[in-house]
Amino acid sequence: MDQRGHDALQTRRRSPHLVPKLGTCYKQPVQVIAKRTLRLFWSKHPQAEAPLRAWFAIVSAADWTGPASVKAQFRSADFVGDNRVIFDIGGNKYRLVAHVAYPFGRVLVKFVGTHAEYDKINPETV
Repeated sequence: MDQRGHDALQTRRRSPHLVPKLGTCYKQPVQVIAKRTLRLFWSKHPQAEAPLRAWFAIVSAADWTGPASVKAQFRSADFVGDNRVIFDIGGNKYRLVAHVAYPFGRVLVKFVGTHAEYDKINPETV
């Protein structure tokens, strides 16, 4: 073996492994689908922008594995069928209904509206 081959072999032996150990899990941020829906709502209700942006930031950084982990971050969250969660936004002035796909780390915004608008819908079917 020439000197270059020997040096390359020594470098490989000292290099850290680039492949993770079996079973290593990497935290992936939650993907919130339909931020556009939030933007459209706060364009009509400017006072909702700050609370919706705060909700979006918290949810985007979350690592939810089930309803208990949602409840740990949002104590006022309510749960209905089909993995839907009802969030009180802006001191309960607004309501947001989202479908949460826990295994995939996705939150789909199904509805955002005032409390009065929320009273007119069925959160399980919206």
